Amino acid sequence: MMLQRIEEKVLRPMSGFIMLFVVLIGFILSTVGFVMSVIRLADRSGTGAGRLMAISIIGWVVFSILCAGLKVVRPNEARVFTLFGAYHGTVNKSGFFFVNPFCISFSPEANAAKAEAEQRTKDAIKQGKLEGGVSTFGISRAISLKLNACDNGLQKVNDVLGNPIMIGAVVIWRVENPTQAVFAIENYKEFISIQSDSAVRNVARLYPYDVFNEEETDESLTEKTLRGSSQEIAETMKAELQKRVESAGLVIEEVRITHLAYAEEIAAAMLQRQQAAAIIAAKQKIVDGAVGMVKMAVDKLGEDEVIVLDEERKAQMVSNLLVVLCGSRDAQPIVNSGSIF
Repeated sequence: MMLQRIEEKVLRPMSGFIMLFVVLIGFILSTVGFVMSVIRLADRSGTGAGRLMAISIIGWVVFSILCAGLKVVRPNEARVFTLFGAYHGTVNKSGFFFVNPFCISFSPEANAAKAEAEQRTKDAIKQGKLEGGVSTFGISRAISLKLNACDNGLQKVNDVLGNPIMIGAVVIWRVENPTQAVFAIENYKEFISIQSDSAVRNVARLYPYDVFNEEETDESLTEKTLRGSSQEIAETMKAELQKRVESAGLVIEEVRITHLAYAEEIAAAMLQRQQAAAIIAAKQKIVDGAVGMVKMAVDKLGEDEVIVLDEERKAQMVSNLLVVLCGSRDAQPIVNSGSIF
């Protein structure tokens, strides 16, 4: 599903220090005018005192409204402004600025935090633990452009062979287009969390955890495994997740598999299988080496004519050597003090 793309309009607001100076001068002049109007009214000697007082009060109101237009944008942050419900523009440069005082910084994260605080307040009041409300002052309405990490913990997934595994991955992401991230989806942090779970699950079930015997699976499945090709599979997860969140103005920097293991119900059986495979592989190496050593010993005895053995004695010697070389315990030799015949 493709989300409607909103064209970003970059604002170039004026410096906030200039407007701050103007506002301070305005407050001073309004205060001086109000004091002079009061003095004139007290002395009953001045004309136009009422008009001067009205202008001073209007000046206070106007300059108080202008104060609402002073905004601070920290480094690696952006502010998305709406004006009477319509998109007004985005400030993505850090500094102290003055914008239209009727503009509101729109942030789904701040709205979610405010809603959560209000819900906690209602719950606390119902339980009688709180008489007033929980303050929402200090909730930032800026959109962070910094790197974020999303770690949703472990998921139980069936690999391509049907074996249940536990897999965990951490996603490093950032907001590239704050306007799209704010208006395209309700809450981009919750969105990236859900999409991360879905991408990890969908990709993990396309590969086997491990391949013990290449005959058990297709040739295409033996090329990559979750255990042996974790880096390549993480890149695949990154590509799929990027497709899912690109229309929301988000960029996936990295996906890294942090945990990979069989599920608890089959972990013991799979451990026995791994041990059996390791033992079989070790025995194959031992047998190959033992056969080579026995052949070398028989050939060497025949070439140097150290002793002449018939076929029956050769078979017996080969059997004894194989038992000694392939046995899992140390051999207990029996010394023959008589004739070997």
